[in-house]
Amino acid sequence: MLYSICQKLFYKIRQETVLSIAVLLALLSACFVLPDASYFGYIDFRTLTILFSLMTVMAGLQRQGVFTRFAYSLLSRTNSITSLVFVLVGLCFFCSMLITNDVALLTFVPFSFAVLGQLPEASGKKLLTPVVCLQTIAANLGSMLTPIGNPQNLYLYGKSQLSFSAFLQLMLPYTLLSAILLSVCIFYLGHPHRQQTVSSSIQNPTTNAAQKKPALIRLYIVLFFFCLLAVLHVLPYPAVFVLVLLGAWIADKKVLAQVDYSLLATFLAFFIFIGNLGRIPAFASWLSAALSGREILISVLASQVMSNVPAALLLSGFSNNVPALIVGTNLGGLGTLIASMASLISYRQIARKLPEQKGPYFLLFTLANIGFLAILLVFATAVHP
Repeated sequence: MLYSICQKLFYKIRQETVLSIAVLLALLSACFVLPDASYFGYIDFRTLTILFSLMTVMAGLQRQGVFTRFAYSLLSRTNSITSLVFVLVGLCFFCSMLITNDVALLTFVPFSFAVLGQLPEASGKKLLTPVVCLQTIAANLGSMLTPIGNPQNLYLYGKSQLSFSAFLQLMLPYTLLSAILLSVCIFYLGHPHRQQTVSSSIQNPTTNAAQKKPALIRLYIVLFFFCLLAVLHVLPYPAVFVLVLLGAWIADKKVLAQVDYSLLATFLAFFIFIGNLGRIPAFASWLSAALSGREILISVLASQVMSNVPAALLLSGFSNNVPALIVGTNLGGLGTLIASMASLISYRQIARKLPEQKGPYFLLFTLANIGFLAILLVFATAVHP
């Protein structure tokens, strides 16, 4: 029985590695700074409640097939491989700005498997790995434009006191450069197939049309609007949290099971860890000095080994240059497979559907990410010398 329990525990740790590390770090830090009333001051309840609200709304819209129906409406207008790839990659790039990079990949990577599977076998297999790779990069880069595009942006936006327009102006140059780089890659990928037409061969791969409930869709759209107002400090976030929770509980209770509670728990554990580190004078002064003037580079490097969300949570406690941390942790989502946890979504899809492509995908993903990261880092150095 003990062996069985250990097996289940080990499996759970493997499934939630980042959460497990965050909890371990929080517990270790508590050995140096014993729990007291100050612990409650560590926790950013605004970030946690808005993040929960956004994840609930996005899960609800996803359950109703809103995103896949929108994707097919665009796809039905394509007439070439290049335009098809533009739609598949563009969906991840632009939609991630509003529905987060995680939701974009959870929705559109399986959609791409279904769509590309309808092409002639040679074309479909040849395109699948590079398309999913570009979709992953596109989701991580598109999401950096807005405060709600990814979890670290939501947190850092609240901490920075930047206005919404100032946040957009900060990240817009990187987003535009990313769009240009992605377009070049798409044209290169589609060029060998330029003679092939696709509009007549693609059928709607959406399978959950029966679940569509217009009243629920309208409810989630209204709740999403409320979430945006909370992000912009127009509505009080506790009121929006209660509205989303009650709305989901009454109208669509099952959606609450689809919220990523492990991400919320990870945030909570890191808040405790970072708060405790800040009360250790020697460490706090060392990290603050190390970060000073190097926020972008250190954010990128830290993201490669701990992912950009934990990196944002950790480094924000020791630097007042939050705009540089926003740039660094967003660019830091490129690079290694774990630099952005959203990237693992695509990798798991490849591993499940095409296990023989895991190696080639990992190699392509790594090379492409290094290339994008190098160009964007050079650009960042020019913009923020």
